[in-house]
Order: sequence, then structure tokens, then C-alpha cells
Amino acid sequence: MSVGQQNTANTNPNQRSPDGGEPSPDLGALKEDVSQVAEAAVERGRQFVDSARAQATGYVDQRKGDVAQSVADLANALREACKSFDDRPNIKTFVDNAAGGLDQLADTIRSRSVAEIYGDVEDILRRRPAAVAAVTLAGGFLISRLIKASADNLRETEADRPRRTGGARGQRSGGLSNRPATVRV
Repeated sequence: MSVGQQNTANTNPNQRSPDGGEPSPDLGALKEDVSQVAEAAVERGRQFVDSARAQATGYVDQRKGDVAQSVADLANALREACKSFDDRPNIKTFVDNAAGGLDQLADTIRSRSVAEIYGDVEDILRRRPAAVAAVTLAGGFLISRLIKASADNLRETEADRPRRTGGARGQRSGGLSNRPATVRV
């Protein structure tokens, strides 16, 4: 066998040793090396994912207090807005109950870990998928209406702008016309 044939024979993974037994020792060492590299890569990947998860959880835990305070502030603002309904006890009771619920939510956010909150949300999503779908649909509809109303308002503002600034574009640009200039030869 020539040298070139020996090199190609050793690169074939199914190549048996010349005696027809087990694969050549070089192939076994190569498989072991590849296996070790793959295990090291998998371990590094796990470490990276664990590190990223720990950083994300730390960040969310830091912001959790801010979110809880925002919810508590919303409850207080709701109570302040409700003071004008002192003459309507039904509305006042409803708003006070809503503010109390927001206070409970703020306390829950403060006292529980992110993993517990995530588990609770996931549990609710699994127990009531139809309700979640309905809320998602209603939320999407409201957001689309808000975007459409904002776009309509923006269009109206843009349409009113030439009237407020003096009319035609030519007047705003120093009396120059928007028509292309003609050159006479």
C-alpha cells in the first residue's frame, strides 16, 4: 500500500485495522478527542446559559421593587381620583376595591421571587387558556384602536398645519413656487 493510500485509509471511520479487527488506534484516539471537545463545548454552553439566566433574574429582581412601587402609586392615584365620587357610594366602593387589589398585587410583587411569580402566571395560563385568549384579543383590539386614533389625530394635525402657518407652501418658502424652473435658451 502506498503512503497516499494509507492516509486515506486512516480517515475512513469504517476502516478496520489491517488484521480485520477493531478500528485503528488513531481512529479511536480521534473519536475520544472529538468526544472530549464536544463535552467541553456542551459544558461551556450550559455555563453560559446559567450565567445569562442568573444575570436576567438579578436584573428582574432589582426592577421588581420599582414595579411594585409603580403599582402602589397607581392604587394611590386611583384613590385620589375617586374622591370626587363621594356622593356615589357604588362607584367609590368599586374604585376602592380596585385600589385594594392593586395594593395586594404590589405586596405580592415585593414578597415573592420572580420564579414564583412566573410559575403563578404560567399556572393561570394553563388553567384558563380561553380567558387568556379573550383578554389577549381584547387587548390587541384596544391597542389597534389606540394606534388608529393616534394616526388619525396625526393626520388631522398635519392637514391643519398649512392653514395655521399661512396657507400655501409657496408663501412659507419665501414666495418661491414649487414648480420646476424652466430654462429659456
